[in-house]
Formats: sequence, structure tokens, C-alpha cells
Amino acid sequence: MTRQAQTWDAPLRGEPKHSRPRRKSEISELAAGLYLTATPIGNARDVTLRALDVLKGADLIAAEDTRVTAKLLAIFEIAKPLTSYNDHNAARERPRLLARLKEGARVALVSDAGTPLVSDPGYKLVREALAAGIEVHAIPGASAPLAALALAGLPTDRFFFAGFLPAKRGERRHTLEELKSIRATLIFFEAPQRLAESLADMAEIFGARPAAVARELTKLHEEVRRGDLASLAEAYAGASPRGEITLAVGPAGEAQTDLSRVDAALEKALSFMPVRAAVDLVAEMLGAPRREVYAMALARKNDG
Repeated sequence: MTRQAQTWDAPLRGEPKHSRPRRKSEISELAAGLYLTATPIGNARDVTLRALDVLKGADLIAAEDTRVTAKLLAIFEIAKPLTSYNDHNAARERPRLLARLKEGARVALVSDAGTPLVSDPGYKLVREALAAGIEVHAIPGASAPLAALALAGLPTDRFFFAGFLPAKRGERRHTLEELKSIRATLIFFEAPQRLAESLADMAEIFGARPAAVARELTKLHEEVRRGDLASLAEAYAGASPRGEITLAVGPAGEAQTDLSRVDAALEKALSFMPVRAAVDLVAEMLGAPRREVYAMALARKNDG
């Protein structure tokens, strides 16, 4: 994923860099193909044994940033050829990787942190590899969106990963308007310097939804701050946090409707508008469910 330069929390001092070394007979020979290999999002000990086998057995490792991946390989004493594959060079490098794969090479694709294809260009390589009849293997592991979802205290039965929001405010607000009605927990990546602005826009567009800001997941200074969008925007205003940010926002309809505000607005609107028009106006203005507003309007009419 295209994020800040990754720093690895190495294994604890005094402990071995690997788990128990395995005999050669315990590690099966890698078949030819493309291996989508998840790497840790912070703590290097979160790498899977299978991922280590793939990295050791690959003929070539295609990395988002070879410098970042080289640090991870050094921790586990793995020496393999590295090549860069990212947003900037994908169009040029993809044919070269496909040529190697067609020759029978074993290529591991990794991102700076987490699972490949999440906010990076890997899916185009996968699509073309499949079209060419090349075997593609997923080597699952760490994922920042899933880690944040688990820690957020928000509904997990449905979630929508929206990646990075646009940097420009107008485009960001347009995107948030499109996401507003999705009835699932929303998960975003965000740059620290834009966090407060994005939270403020969300508070204005989404309304009073619960949210969680997860910072530096699995690292030494991991932090998760929970609250409603407005309070989180205020907490981060004027003070950009450091490190990787993953943001989870509760689904549409999660926040409780402020019935007193709805009732007060209906009282004014119904004094000069028909019921349906008043309901449409109040529901849109306060972001309240139309069915609930309509029931309140009928009750007020009947009482009157």
C-alpha cells in the first residue's frame, strides 16, 4: 500500500530472529507462479511461517519499496533478488515480471506493509497473470484495515474499505457524500496532516457517528482513540499525530436520532408546510431517518 516509509519493530531482544528452524524436508519446494505475500504492518514477528517460506523460496521479490522490504528480509536473514514494483513504474515493470513468470519463475509480490493489492497496483499484475494462465497464490497475513476493524468497537458484520480519501477538500467531501448512505462500517487510510480536516468533514456530512482512530497498529506506540466524529475532529485539531493512521467510522443509521431537535424542527415546518414536504425538509436537514420523522409528524398532527 502506498503509505509512509515503513519501520519494523524487530523481534524482542534475546529471542531468536526466527521460530524453530525447520528441516529442509519440512519445507516443500515452491511451484512456479505469482505469490501475493502479506508482510507485517509494524511488528516483524507478525510475519507468517508460510510467508517466510515463500520469501526464501522465491526467485524474485517484487516490492513496493525495495529499501523497506530489504529491512524485513535482513531481520529474517533472507537474501533474495529484489525489484521495484509500484504506482510509478508498474506499466513498465509489469511486462518484465510477466515474462519471468511465463518462463517458470517463482515471484513474490509484497507491499511495504500488509496485504498486497490493498491500495497498490498489484491487481493489474494478477489480472494479466491469470489471463496468461499463470498460477497465482495468496499468502495471507497482517492487514491494517482488519486490525483497525477488530479494535474499533464498531459493527463487524459488514464493512467497506474506502482506501485514501482525496487530498483536496472539495473532492474529499464529494467522496464522503457518495459513501454517506452505505450501511456498513467504513474504513479509511489517512495521512496524519489531513486527519483533523477529514474528521471535521465526516462529522458535517455523516453526522454524529461513532468512530475510532487507530495509529501505529502493532507497533510499540500503538494507540486507538474512540469517540464520535466531532469530538475526534476537535481532539486532533491543530496537532497532527505521528505515524500510520487507519480510521473506522460507524455505519449509516448507527447514531441515535436527536428526537428533541427533530420535534422542534417539525413544529416550525408544519406551521406553514404540508406533512410530506415538512418531513422531507427536516429529514434532509438533520440527517434523520425519513420513516422516523414521518411518524413523528403524523403524531404531532394527530395531537394537534
